Formats: sequence, C-alpha cells, structure tokens
Amino acid sequence: MQEERKTPEMRAQMTDIERLRHSTAHVLATAILKIWPQAQFAAGPPVDNGFYYDVDLPHRISPEDFEKIEAEMKKEIKANHPFERMEVSRDEALELGKKGRLAALSDRDQPSKFKIDIIENIPVNEKISLYRNGDFIDLCAGPHIIRTGNIGAFKLTNVASAYYKGDEKNPQLQRVYGTAFKTKKELDDYFAMLEEAKKRDHRKLGKELEIFVLDDDVGPGLPMWLPRGAAIIEELEKLAKETEFAAGYQRVRTPHIAREQMYKKSGHLPYYADSMFPPMSIIEEGKRHEHMELVMDRTRLQHELETGKWNDPQTGDTVDAYEERNRIDSKIDQLSERYYLKAMNCPHHHKLFAAVPRSYRDLPLRFAEYGTCYRYEQSGELFGLMRVRSMQMNDAHLYMTPEQFETEFNAVNEMYLNYFKLFGIEKYLMRFSTHDPAKLGQKFVDEPELWKQTEAMTRNVLKNSGINFVEVPNEAAFYGPKIDVQAWSAIGREFSIATNQVDFAQPRRFDLRYKDRDNVDKIPLCIHRAPLGTHERFIGFLIEHYAGNFPLWLSPEQVRILTITDEPQLLDYSRAVLNELRSHQVRAEIDTSTDKINGKIQRAEQMKVHTMLVIGKRDMEANAVSVRLHGKGNLGAKPRGEVIADLLSAIKERRA
Repeated sequence: MQEERKTPEMRAQMTDIERLRHSTAHVLATAILKIWPQAQFAAGPPVDNGFYYDVDLPHRISPEDFEKIEAEMKKEIKANHPFERMEVSRDEALELGKKGRLAALSDRDQPSKFKIDIIENIPVNEKISLYRNGDFIDLCAGPHIIRTGNIGAFKLTNVASAYYKGDEKNPQLQRVYGTAFKTKKELDDYFAMLEEAKKRDHRKLGKELEIFVLDDDVGPGLPMWLPRGAAIIEELEKLAKETEFAAGYQRVRTPHIAREQMYKKSGHLPYYADSMFPPMSIIEEGKRHEHMELVMDRTRLQHELETGKWNDPQTGDTVDAYEERNRIDSKIDQLSERYYLKAMNCPHHHKLFAAVPRSYRDLPLRFAEYGTCYRYEQSGELFGLMRVRSMQMNDAHLYMTPEQFETEFNAVNEMYLNYFKLFGIEKYLMRFSTHDPAKLGQKFVDEPELWKQTEAMTRNVLKNSGINFVEVPNEAAFYGPKIDVQAWSAIGREFSIATNQVDFAQPRRFDLRYKDRDNVDKIPLCIHRAPLGTHERFIGFLIEHYAGNFPLWLSPEQVRILTITDEPQLLDYSRAVLNELRSHQVRAEIDTSTDKINGKIQRAEQMKVHTMLVIGKRDMEANAVSVRLHGKGNLGAKPRGEVIADLLSAIKERRA
C-alpha cells in the first residue's frame, strides 16, 4: 500500500512538538552524513511519539551505532544553526538533485535519487522549498523550529526496514526511528511510560489473566475469549444495553453475511473492497446442473486451445476461441451469487429502516446492535486485540431530520463523556475528519454541497458543546465526516477507541424515506456511532488502562473465598457464603485446596482477583469474613451480611 503524500496545508497544521521532531529528523540526517557521506535519504517526517528518516546505505545501521550518531547530533544542536527556508523553481531543485546536493552536506558524485523522484511527483502548482541547517540542505515543505539549539532532548530508539513510499515494488530502505521532547524530564517520563506500558501490555496480561487467546489453527487476527474475557464482554454489553435503552435506542439483529449487490448499493464496494474478505460464490441448487455443464465446456475449450485445435491454419489466430471462453465465463458468473462477510452493520440497519413506512413522528429512530463484523486487515497490521479481523462492535445508527441533528449529535457526545467518567478516562480528544475536495468521486462520495453542509453542522455542534477537538483534513469516511475518539490510558498512552460518523450519502443510496408534516417524502440524516468501539479494541485498552486491576463490577473474578483450613464445618460455612454471592450473580469462586493460606492469597493476587474473603474458624463462629482487596491488603474481619451488601451495592453502582 502506497503512503499518502501530505499536502502543504496538512503540513502547516503541525503542532509545536511535531515541528520539533521534524527538525530533529533533519539533525539525524546531518549526523548520519557526517559518519557515512554516501547515505541517500528519502523521507523524514514526524510521527506519533517521535520521528524517522528513511536512508539508503550499504552499512547496516544497528542500535550499536546509535551512540556515535547521537554524538554527532549533539554537535549539530550545540552549533545552534538556524533552519533557513529557501523557495526554488522546479528546475533549480532538479539541478541540485542531479548534483547530489539534496539531503547532503555538499555536491556529490551520485544524484539524490529519491529527492529527484519526490520533486517529479510534486503537483505543478505547488511551491517547492528547501531547508538548510549548517551544511545540510534538504528538499522539505517544512515547517521547522527556529534553530537546531531549540531541540531539547532526544534519543534514537530503533531501526527497521521499510519500502520506499510504502510500496513493496520499490527499494527497501533502513528506517531509523527516534523521539524528541522540549525537556529531558519529558523524555525521561516518556521512557518510564514505555517501561510501564510493557508491564501493562494487553497481549502479556491477556495471556496471564486468561482473558483471550489467538490460535494459529483458527487464524491470525481472530481472537477467542476465555470465560474470564467473556465475563468482561457481558458486563460491557450490559452497560451499553442499559445506557442505550435509557436513551431511547431499539435493539436489532442482523446476519453475518450479505449479497454483493447490497454492498454495491451502499458504496462499500468498490470504496471499501480492500478491507473486506474475498467473496463467496454460491450456486443455487436449481442452477448447479447448468453450471457443471458450463464448467465442463470451459475445461474442454481450454484443453483445445492448449493443443492448438482452434488455431486458424492460415493465421494461427484463436480470437473466436477466446470470445467463446469469455462468453462461457460470463454465463458462469451470472449463475453464481456472490456473498461477503459483513464488514460493517450500517447497510443492514438501513434495510431495517426501509422495511417499514416511516413518518417524521417516528424520528429520531435509533437502531443498536452488538454486531460481529469481519475485516481483512493486512497481516503486518494485526496487533493483539487492537487490530483484528473479527470484531464485535458497539454499533448504532440514528436516523433523524436535519432539525434534530444537533440534539442527537450532542446526546451521542454526552454518552461518550459519561463512559469516559465511568472508566476514569481523564484525557481524550475528538479528531474531526473532513474530506478533500480534490478527491471527490475517488476517495469520497461526489456530493460537494452535502459535504460542506454536514461538515459545517458537525463543526458547529462540536464548538458549541465545548468538547476538546482537532480538525483533520482528508480522513473522513467515504460517505461523510467522522470523529475518531482518542483516549489516553492511566499512564498516558494514546489509543484510538471509538468512532462517530455523519452520513448523508447512504440514506440516498438506499432511498430511505420518511413522510414530513406535509406528507412529502424526505431523506433522513444518519449518524453512525460506536462509543465503546469494538470489544476487542476497548478491552485491549481497558487491560492496559487498569493494568489488569479491573474495578469490582468489571472484574472477571469478583470474589474468591479462601479457606484457612479444610475442616468440614468451615468448608460448609464457606460454601454457604459462596452460594449466597452466586445467587446474586456475583462472579465468585472458592479455593478449597489444602495449600497454606499464604499460597492461596498469592495465587489470587497473581490472577488480580478483586476481593478475597479469607475465612477461618473465628470468622465462622462470628458469622463474619476477613476482607482482603487486591493490591491493598487486609481490611480486617467484618460481618458477613455487611460485606455481601457492600459488594452488591458496589457492583450495582459500578463503583471505580
């Protein structure tokens, strides 16, 4: 997949930290050239949490080289060179490239081949600029910080392979990664966060806590949930169903596959085809005999072609044979029905809207479903629960009149904020993605006026609500503007956890109608929303956010009873406590092993059981239990009824 080129307008929106990191990438290239003057460079942008520069070099850069590269970078920073911008003509830029002067310290024998290719692909009406720091001159649209001395603290992190422009047909380059911050404290805090993130890695904890598994026989990107993971799922679904019921949502259910024609109608084909699993071709029973005969005819024809039976004696031409083969192929195609695994729920929900005559009195209409979807993520993009091929989505589609849009959109945003409060998510950001007018009819539905209208409506609601958001061009859904919800975990790690989309196109494609007050047919607006994202991604986030220490209501094992001895009376009392808890749907277990109590506590702590009830003879005689909380230790003996009542109250209230 080719990497998409950023426009000057997109680059101009760089944040201060992105400018700092972009400038540090130039300093990295300067340092590499001081050590290996023959190095050729491609692109060096800022990225999430850092920067990189792609380099073509016979020497294989390794982490062992980082110390000497960083030493050269420090010299360049100490020199405090200004970043100077120079605008040049296309011919001037190409001439410098031919001299090997771009991404270089001086003229060289070899041309700057990657920079020349980049220049040749810059749009004709776009300005071309260079940036200089010291002797280093690079083709670059900017922007940068003022001087190299403004770079506060940096560190190189790793090196990997990457194809030029992300295309496997192009040369493979070395991608050197690093990060930079304004202060050393920020840099140290970042690496401390990374160390903590390793301990919280959902793949590691998911295995240790027996939450989910990925199995090669089942297939990559297809997670399976163990009982402890299924318990978390059921709690999240219960939360969503209660919240959505209170907000006037209606639950629906749809199948996991659908005919090709529906996805063509929705526009997901061809726009979304690369992310869908290949279709299944099905021959209906009454057509199988005809299909078999056609397949036999085609096989026979192919054999005759290969043996030269159709060759014209004079010319050797086989045109008639190929036309006949195409005719047979076309007929075979017509006999088969193509079905796709469901990659999204929206087309099915649109069909449900259309199934019943609708009036303005029915609107807003809110359909909700925890729908299972399947998306063909590239194997290199799969990552634990964060990028998968099978997902269960907290999906809903809201149909409304234009006048109802602001109220409905605000209500959805309020739902997000309430969930953030419940899960202790203190830092979040809404990424408002808009379209690129130059890509209408390609990447985006060709409805320029509707794009302007819906983007303006969405922008106004976000501004009026006071929600923290940034606007990002060229990243909308193909059918309308969208909002991606970024959330930061307890240790400051950023996750993309949910999405919220405005859709003006699909209601038209499906000819969705409602009667207005004057009995005139109107087309509704649609909001796609998924505040809890998918089970997979959201639970992956929660595992890392809580470090596996889930609040009581969400904990896979809420209570474990630990007996001090195996005396029959004590076991009977302990089981009575267990039965009472389970009668209230508390996820409680009992450890009746003959191990010493310290061993039982250690096992429960390792599995991050929220509450341990330690029961000995004195507890039994007092009709009490000794309470121990994971990570907090012993809270002492308390009356049995009081403890159970408090547990039930905490679960019901979903206390943190």
